[in-house]
Amino acid sequence: MYGYARVSSRDQNLNRQFDALIAYGVESANIYADRASGKDFDRPQYRDLLRVLGDGDVLVVLSIDRLGRNYSEILEEWRLITKERGTAIVVLDMPLLDTRAKDGEAPDVTSTLIADIVLQLLSYVAQVERENIHQRQAEGIGLISDLSRTH
Repeated sequence: MYGYARVSSRDQNLNRQFDALIAYGVESANIYADRASGKDFDRPQYRDLLRVLGDGDVLVVLSIDRLGRNYSEILEEWRLITKERGTAIVVLDMPLLDTRAKDGEAPDVTSTLIADIVLQLLSYVAQVERENIHQRQAEGIGLISDLSRTH
């Protein structure tokens, strides 16, 4: 079982994510963490994690936006991890996003459909939130610029 945690900047704290992953049963030595934007998956610790994930492993994340904030890339990474690598994913704050087989059986079609819908919705929300953050930052920069010109 492996865990992944991410924050966007150096001044943000990873402790809450580490605590949740450890409480779930992930060994601290198996937690990979980046301090990087979620705009794409070009992150050193994430790339290292992908190298070790394999068939039968489980990847645990606190929430889908910790994985990333780009809609199409989240969906593609999810497919790569679950289909190509054979690794299950557990999203702690969204129990519907748990791809582990139940009682040794493959997930049923209804559970898979619901997980796919929830994944698409949450990936969309993560990207929209990222876009909103950038817009608010740009508006704040513009406001500061306007204020400096008037003084």
